[in-house]
Amino acid sequence: MEAVLDSLVKLWGDTGIANFNYQNGIMILVSFVFLYLAIRRGFEPLLLVPIAFGMLLSNLPITGMFIEHFDITASSQLTDAGLLTIFYVLKPVLPSLIFLGVGAMTDFGPLIANPKSLLMGAAAQLGIFFAFFVAVILGFNAQEAASIGIIGGADGPTAIYLTGKLADHLLGPIAVAAYSYMALVPVIQPPIMRALTTEQERQIKMEQLRVVSQREKILFPIAVTVVVCLLLPSAAPLIGCLMLGNLFKECGRTARLAETASNALMNILVILLGTCVGASATGSTFITASTLKIVLLGICAFAVGTAGGVLIAKLMNALTGGKINPLIGSAGVSAVPMAARVSQIEGQKANPSNFLLMHAMGPNVAGVIGSGVAAAVMLSMFGGY
Repeated sequence: MEAVLDSLVKLWGDTGIANFNYQNGIMILVSFVFLYLAIRRGFEPLLLVPIAFGMLLSNLPITGMFIEHFDITASSQLTDAGLLTIFYVLKPVLPSLIFLGVGAMTDFGPLIANPKSLLMGAAAQLGIFFAFFVAVILGFNAQEAASIGIIGGADGPTAIYLTGKLADHLLGPIAVAAYSYMALVPVIQPPIMRALTTEQERQIKMEQLRVVSQREKILFPIAVTVVVCLLLPSAAPLIGCLMLGNLFKECGRTARLAETASNALMNILVILLGTCVGASATGSTFITASTLKIVLLGICAFAVGTAGGVLIAKLMNALTGGKINPLIGSAGVSAVPMAARVSQIEGQKANPSNFLLMHAMGPNVAGVIGSGVAAAVMLSMFGGY
């Protein structure tokens, strides 16, 4: 009888219920909120569903799905690592491969047709440097501050790439914050856009962009790769893959590669990266004062970046005699094509005949390049410490 009781006690001790704590409960509730936003409200479900479910799995006690601080190089038994831990080990290469898919999916034509869009993309990176300096003031070191600041670019892969190299211990909260803000672009940006523009400015209709030749589209990714990588060699993994993917799309000889990169490969990478990002948000590492600071700094960085893009677009509108709708400046953050769609939606609310999507894609693509360059600058400055 005693042996049976001991077995029952052991069975109870091995259940998730017996090992459940308040940290697990909080993070599971957060995962439910994300699932609600993704499924019920439609906020970027391709991002939020895998992130939320990865978060749910890793916070269910003793499932062994995600093991923190597991040194995979020191173990011959990979099965001991847990499924989501294996995904997490792949994180150094996933961001660059995501950029390959983004490049294959994206038309750089609007940026080529309107090179002034680069100014809006550059201005939208203001949030990165704003958050960096505030993070330093709050007591984070330079590497941690740089990793926090990159959230302002609204670029999840870049945030993972930089944080993995500079402040790997903060990867969980930074990655979750970056991807969450990317998914919540339609919620965060519109109030800022409306606050900084007048009704008359939002109604501005822009002239149709010129047609960009195939030769220009082929030469552009090659030229950008050479120039950026000569100036900032550390940008090569991100910018190089972005431009390679775009070259697949535009050269006319690699349709199969472009199709694979933009569809099958991209979908696989989103599943892997999304679930491992969510899994890294365990209660023991996420529910801390530092995490709260990171989340708040991230939203401030994103807001400042959005404002910077809108304000430089307002200035350009004034200098061109009212030919630029300032709403497209908000697309200068790197969330492509989400931010461009928000510009389109807000423009049509003010003027139903307004079509800003292609105009907004110019600063949006510039933002992708800009966030990669900003990450390379941070890595060059602080990577050796």
